[in-house]
Amino acid sequence: MPGKSLDPPRKRNANTQPPDGDTVLKTKPNTHSKWFTTGAIDIPFFALTIVLLTLGLVMLFSASYPYAYQKYGDSYHFFNRQLLFAVAGVLIMLFVSKINYRKLILINYPLLAFTLICLVVVLKWHTEVGDFKRWIPLGPLTFQPSDVAKFSIIITLAVFISKHYDRMHETVTGFVKPMCIIAVFCGLIFLEHSLSCTILVAAIGVSIMFAGGTHGRWYAIGVGLVVALVMLVILKPEVLMNYAGERIVAWLDKSYEPTGARWQTNNSLYAIGSGGLFGVGLGNSKQKFLYVSEPQNDFIFAIVCEELGLVGATIVILLFGLLFARGIWIAMRCPDRFGSLVVVGIMAQLAVQTILNIMVVTDTIPNTGISLPFFSYGGTAILMQLFEMGVVLAISRKTNQRKV
Repeated sequence: MPGKSLDPPRKRNANTQPPDGDTVLKTKPNTHSKWFTTGAIDIPFFALTIVLLTLGLVMLFSASYPYAYQKYGDSYHFFNRQLLFAVAGVLIMLFVSKINYRKLILINYPLLAFTLICLVVVLKWHTEVGDFKRWIPLGPLTFQPSDVAKFSIIITLAVFISKHYDRMHETVTGFVKPMCIIAVFCGLIFLEHSLSCTILVAAIGVSIMFAGGTHGRWYAIGVGLVVALVMLVILKPEVLMNYAGERIVAWLDKSYEPTGARWQTNNSLYAIGSGGLFGVGLGNSKQKFLYVSEPQNDFIFAIVCEELGLVGATIVILLFGLLFARGIWIAMRCPDRFGSLVVVGIMAQLAVQTILNIMVVTDTIPNTGISLPFFSYGGTAILMQLFEMGVVLAISRKTNQRKV
């Protein structure tokens, strides 16, 4: 009969209920017990990831070779390392894309414990880079725990919210408990003197809470508190730690220490202005010749603007926008709440990080020291970004999987 299920009636019991309270998926009973899954990956999402990664590697070499040669005597120093991590990251992405994403629930507590331990360890054992405590030395390499923390908080909140979705409208379950989780992560990262990553992790957590059904009144209150806090730090920058307060002052006063705190930002603006509509040509940037400090990192987008111009920079931004939009499309079609929240968290991370980086480079907000995904130099970062893309692709397999 039309509108009537052809499936034989089944008696529902505790064993047929999914672990997160979602509606039972119309898949084989042993779907969740399998480590590997079938179905096609989302080709547009995969293609956009590879295109952005390739553009990032090209621009990394173009932006970094003068500084690499000046500091290490090897123009390929940064590029070779990034290429190695990128290749390893792509292999990891393809492998992870085959794994049943619901197995992430099993590693939630071990991952959380590992992340928190690393965030504590880095406060005592870290590389000496000014006042920053962000990298754990591992022989010739370094490990940045905050990059893992971004993914860890996504899984932690996705598991919590999917298990308590029916109570997310309550004050304690829907607001206090998730905010306590976010506060622990943000507090430890803030102690590393990483204000930008603290803001990013908070934004990730709030985005997942919003998608998970936290009552809207808390967002109204939160917006008011954020506005008040922003006004406070603008009027009294000294309330922040020294380096952050100085960056606020340098952002407000465009004439402040042109050879000091504003050096990098000023030269970033020179690079953007020099690019014009079509750019000076790939490889022809002048500002990367030791004017923009360490152009392979946070300010690589300025070199993109100088060499590729407004047109090229707009194309890069559109590619990021398409990647985010496709990710949300995958999240909306995901067959269960846990997977959907994981994709939302990963897309929120990339979107907020990209937006903040571009705003910093264009002097729209103070210099926060935040990197551009797929473009900025960083081994741990590129590995984690591609690992997360693999998780999204794994979830897209379930989305594309034929119902049986």
